[in-house]
Order: sequence, then structure tokens, then C-alpha cells
Amino acid sequence: MKRGLLPAQALLPPELDGRSANILREIVEEYMASGEPVGSRTLSRRLGQPLSPATIRNVMVSLTEAGLLFSPHTSAGRLPTEKGLRLFVDGLLQFGALSEDEQKVIGLSLEARGRSLQDTLTEASSLLAGMSDAAGLVVAPKGEGGIKHIEFVALGGNRALVVLVGADGHVENRVIEIPPGTPPSALVEAANYLNARAMGASLPDLRTRVGAEMSENRTVLNSLTAEVVESGLAIWNGDRGESSGTLIVRGQSRLLADVDGQERLVAIQTLFDRLEAQETMLRLLELVENSEGVRIFIGAESGLFGTTGMSVVMAPARNEANRIVGAIGVIGPTRINYGRVVPVVDYTARILGELLG
Repeated sequence: MKRGLLPAQALLPPELDGRSANILREIVEEYMASGEPVGSRTLSRRLGQPLSPATIRNVMVSLTEAGLLFSPHTSAGRLPTEKGLRLFVDGLLQFGALSEDEQKVIGLSLEARGRSLQDTLTEASSLLAGMSDAAGLVVAPKGEGGIKHIEFVALGGNRALVVLVGADGHVENRVIEIPPGTPPSALVEAANYLNARAMGASLPDLRTRVGAEMSENRTVLNSLTAEVVESGLAIWNGDRGESSGTLIVRGQSRLLADVDGQERLVAIQTLFDRLEAQETMLRLLELVENSEGVRIFIGAESGLFGTTGMSVVMAPARNEANRIVGAIGVIGPTRINYGRVVPVVDYTARILGELLG
């Protein structure tokens, strides 16, 4: 099995013999393909074995009594329970493998030069959505906040552009007001002053350091340059480094494809609301922080989305030092194609980890 893919987490229960396991597998696979209850006659055709519908019905009754199947209404058809899906994923599912062409598409899509961090994360989320036919999730935790470089660029009049480059390569630009008549040399001096004191410090630390120097008159800056420095630092006050990170979701409309009935629509809307909450992003990171590979959460197992009938497939994105620099995943209905989604999430997480690292 490829590195990083979810290993079987549970052995099949002793009461589930080979015939029962085969029937459970066929029911789950048919359910994932159609979303409809599966009857004995359908199973008889799929199995290709000399089993009568009556024999299959008896096995289905046993699987129902074991809590692995349920009947949504009075028909003879059965659907897998979350317990049945978990057993299928852990012990019966055969994971697919990405082709070399698919791996190349993922790599080239994420490694485009000149793209900002935000655009790369958005591309990864869209890529997951397209390849899984579900919603793609990308979580990037708050960076270390280190500053690599600061630059001031005159824009004309009394405005200047402040360019801040983070230690992680992330670039942010803001426009500030500067005193009328500020010469270009004052902007260069202000940038040199800040860069000499940044040296990988976080923005709050740099503000504290510069503020202490200025209050004690230990700087050699003239009043004009000092004003540029103060404006350059103040423009990020309170809105950089304060959030817990970034959560990007693409492909939400795919979750509405199979929605029928007001109850399911309300459940999906609840899911959307929770995806917008900051707490959800933190919990998604917690779900994968102790994981080496892909994790699958069926239904309410994640503790995030209640009983919305959704599954979450998540994997950590780790850098070369094995530190988590983000997490990616897919959220979709419990009948999502796990065999397809798991290798997609696994490979994309590894590529994204290399880029973010």
C-alpha cells in the first residue's frame, strides 16, 4: 500500500463470513454508485454467484441485525449504516491509485510560479473538488509570523506602498499616507531601519522593539523617516497574525446535487454555516495533527457536522521536517467514492506539504 494511505483499522468480526462480507461489499458499492436501497435481486445479478435471492435476503437480515444495514422504508432494499460503512472502509475497501498523468496534473497545478499563497491554497481546494466530485477543503494554520523583508515604494502624492514579505514567502501589500514632500531617500532609510531590526521577528515583536527604541530616543531617524516607520507598522495593527489561519472551501454546490427534501436541505445549510466558523478550522487541524496519513470520518465521527450524513476525508500536509503546515481534505455524502478520494487527498497533501514547507 502506498505510503500515507489509511491502513485497515479493524479486522472483520468473526461472525462476518466470506459470503456475508461479499454481500456487504456489493451493497455498499451499489449504494455509493446509485444512492438507492439495494435489493436481493440486484445483488444476485451483481454477485455472479449461484446464490438465490432468498439466500441473499437471509444474509441481509443477519447484517441488519448486526447493525451493518438498515431498511429506509418497508421495501426489501437495504442501505449501509454508518457502522457498515466504517467496516467497509476499514476492512473491505480496495483503494485505487493515481495514474502518472493525474499526479502530473496535481503537481503542475499547484507549482505554478508567481502565484500567491492564497491562490495556491484556492487552487488546491478547487483541484480536490474537481477530482473527487465533492467539496474540497484546505486549511493553513497561522504562520510563525516571521518577517523576511519590508519595503516602501513611492506611489506619488502623499502615498506609499508597504510591501511585507513573510518568512514563509507570503507577500502582503498595503497603501499608507506619508507626509507631503517625503523624499525617496526617507522611504529607503525607513525600510533599512526596519529590516535591520526584523531579522525574522514577528510583526508584534517588531512593533514592540521599534516602539521602545523611539520612546527612548535611541534612534538616529529624523522625524520624517520616523513617521514613515510608524505608519508602515501601524497599517497592519490588529489584522495580521491574529487569526488562527485560513480555511478555503470550494465545490460546495456539489453537496446539493443529491439533496431531496427540506430536512436534508436544512442539514446541508447547517454544514455550510459550520464551515464558515473559525472553530471548525481549528477542529479540522486537530483531527489530523496526530495522523501520519489519510483519515476518514463517517457521519458524526468527526464531531464537527452533527448528523448531516456527510463524510470527511482529511490528511495533514507536512514539510520536510515532518511539521504540519496545513491540512487538506474532501467533504461529501457518506456514499462518497472513498477508493478514489483517499489517494487523491493523500497525494495532494504531500505535494502541498512540500510547497508550504
